[in-house]
Amino acid sequence: MQKPTSSYISGWKTPDDWKATRAILVGSPKTEDWERAFEEFFRTRLKLRYLDSISVLQEHGKFQGEGFSIAAIQCSLIEFLQSTLQGARYRYLMRGERLQPHEYKSSSEIFVSFLTNRQPFSRAFTKAIADDFYIGVRCGLLHEARTKNGWRIHAMDRAGRIIDSNNKILFRDNFQKALLRFIEDYKAELLQNRDYQAAFIRKFDDLVNE
Repeated sequence: MQKPTSSYISGWKTPDDWKATRAILVGSPKTEDWERAFEEFFRTRLKLRYLDSISVLQEHGKFQGEGFSIAAIQCSLIEFLQSTLQGARYRYLMRGERLQPHEYKSSSEIFVSFLTNRQPFSRAFTKAIADDFYIGVRCGLLHEARTKNGWRIHAMDRAGRIIDSNNKILFRDNFQKALLRFIEDYKAELLQNRDYQAAFIRKFDDLVNE
């Protein structure tokens, strides 16, 4: 009998597949073990749940509003990327509850941290611009299906900019190229950075245990 879709965490990979991989990663892993974990769990999850959808919209778009869908997916992806880097999970706090280690309650902090600390985004975003982008683009799109605070979405900038902060324009195709570059840079760092490796394991442990 086929398992429900919720049993899969990355393509056809199941929680049991992750547990087997995890045992290797916490033992004496080789570089190729980490590379395999990245490709089979992280990249595949991103590709099937985010990146392929963006590619379809870009390829078949008619410049009649699909940029809103692309940017909404990108904004969702940013939170996943940053929370993976930190090995953190979102938790909605009920009255009297407190955050446990490696938990967060503010999406804005995660989102802004990514834009202001991760290349190549940090070259375009100051804290003030990132805060405004979070409110005007991320929250506007995800909560009201529109941009706010004067932000607009264009397809691309010939100069390669990801945003025009003076005129509040997001260049969604350039922004996508920057996200893909970040993912490759993250892979290179993950293969040798033990802090990133520990965070990666925490994140996928959480995905399995949900």
